[in-house]
Amino acid sequence: MSLRLTRRRAAAAVLTAALLVPLAACGNDDKKGADSGAEATSSASGAPKADLTVLAASSLTDVFKEAGAAYEKANPGTKVTFSFAGSQELAAQVKQGAPADALVTADTKTMDGLSGDTGKPTVIAKNRLVIATGEGNPEKVENLKDLADPKLKVVLAAPEVPVGRYSQQILDAQKIEVKPVSQEPNVRAVLSKVELGEADAGLVYKTDAATATDKVDAIEIPDTENAIASYPAATLKASKHSEAAAAFVAWLSTPEAQKILQGAGFQQP
Repeated sequence: MSLRLTRRRAAAAVLTAALLVPLAACGNDDKKGADSGAEATSSASGAPKADLTVLAASSLTDVFKEAGAAYEKANPGTKVTFSFAGSQELAAQVKQGAPADALVTADTKTMDGLSGDTGKPTVIAKNRLVIATGEGNPEKVENLKDLADPKLKVVLAAPEVPVGRYSQQILDAQKIEVKPVSQEPNVRAVLSKVELGEADAGLVYKTDAATATDKVDAIEIPDTENAIASYPAATLKASKHSEAAAAFVAWLSTPEAQKILQGAGFQQP
């Protein structure tokens, strides 16, 4: 083999090696980019990022706004949007295929009726009922029996609403017959009637009365005459963000979330 040919081959080998170096570097950069993309799908806490829609019972309106803000702060890049309504309305929305990721109702009965549409539910909080009256309790309502006074304008939630069911349950247990002037679609509507003076009294959750202490008084109902409301939370099988939805539902049972719920007057599950 000639000396000239040997030199040409050596030069070609050097040139090939020089070309391969930047290609290898590009390959490493591509891998880093792919890894970075994977990391971008998760928040600092490890929960997948997503825009979540959560259907929640009306009685959770105030506390869930606070909880949602706390969750978003702990999980940058995640946004939680709530849709509040009576649990029976939320159930109807789920059955109709409303786009949502998680559901929280004010009773286990409603949630159990959606077992084919949800993941396994977890009770995240409990609640109790009180008698809401106008500020200063002008009609001097003292107990459940007073609600039977025909001169008293009493408003209740409709019987298909969890708080309406609980209300009728405790009234029936005490053999008290109440003829409400109206039956409302959710607990906030009952509270509003009392706040506006359109009703003298109404049965609401303790936590709802606590949101309007400047407008209503809350008359406690003894435990022996009261009902306990349970709030189950579950992911929706139709969710397009199943992992992120599961992370949010799981978070509701964490100490941070429980502190917010109990600060609003909810009881431990």
